[in-house]
Parts: sequence; structure tokens; C-alpha cells
Amino acid sequence: MVGVRQFDEGEALDKALALFWRKGYAHTTMQDLAEATGVQRGSLYNAYRDKETLFLRVFGLYRSRYVSQMREALDEPTVDKALRSFFAFIISSMRTGSPTRGCLSTKTAVGIEDLDEPIRSGIRDLLDDIEAALYERLTRLSDAEKLAVPPREAARLIVTMTRGLVVIERVYGDEKRMRAMADLLVGLLIEQKPR
Repeated sequence: MVGVRQFDEGEALDKALALFWRKGYAHTTMQDLAEATGVQRGSLYNAYRDKETLFLRVFGLYRSRYVSQMREALDEPTVDKALRSFFAFIISSMRTGSPTRGCLSTKTAVGIEDLDEPIRSGIRDLLDDIEAALYERLTRLSDAEKLAVPPREAARLIVTMTRGLVVIERVYGDEKRMRAMADLLVGLLIEQKPR
């Protein structure tokens, strides 16, 4: 039947996501996607037009899942616990797989010399979502909690730190080092109560 997809789209998109995550956007071809998903290349072109459109569809699903899980991690009673939970989620996400998969957004952003605007926009939207969730959580401080910098600046600093953790993961592959850096940042951001 014309116009009806002859494959399980959810399953195909999950397999495409895994491939983009493993190989990166720049190094993934439509033939690779056809092989990974089990969907003929012509069917992929009919359904998504091109690799960029397919990537953006996959990235949108990834973004939705990632932000939802990140918000769950931030839902802790104190800002200290929320940030530590956030970093545990981020680090765990990067360290999943064998070899570890790293970070899809950063891998995509640095893997292409000149990002096309739709892909740049998709990555920017994810980073903005992360910043917004952090800002939202950082503005829910209890009376006993205090940040060393304003919440917006703290949120931006944390987003920047997460991108740096991606590089540490890729170069050192050392989860202990990543967690120590995250703990250091949390300690610097939260003013300690005098004893």
C-alpha cells in the first residue's frame, strides 16, 4: 500500500539511534542505516527523504527521553543531592555500552566541520532543555541552601561542564575521575553552611 510504512518505525528508529550513537552522524551512511535497521535503503528514503531528516527524527526521540530521565534525576529534596544525581545520570549515560557510547549531541557537534542549521538547532535545543531543567531545579532552593553564583550562571556552568566530561570520558575512560570533577563542581557551586 502506497504511503504506509512497511516496517516497525519505533524499532527502526531505536536501531538508527544506536548506530548514530556508535558511529556518529558524519560517519553513518544511509546504507549503514539500512543494514542496522533491516529496512531497505529505498524505504528509508521514502519515509525520511535523507539522512539528516532521519537523524533529526531520531535525535528528537533521544532528546525527549534524555530530558525526561534527566529531570527525574534532578528531582531530589536538596540541591546537593539533585546535582549529584544529575551528574550520576550524565556519567552513567556516557559510560553505557562497550565500547562506551559517549554523548550523542557532543559527538555530533564536534564530528562535523560545518553543522547544517537544522542539526545545530537540534543540538542547541537539547542543551537549552538541559539548562532550563537545571535552572528550574536551582531556583527551588530551600532556606538552608545557597548557591555561590546566580542560578542561571550555575545552570550554564553545569551544561558546559557536562560537555567537558564527554572529553574526559573519551580520553581517559575514567569514571572515578569524572565523578570527582562533578563532585568538585557541586562543592564549588553550593555554599557551605558555617559550623
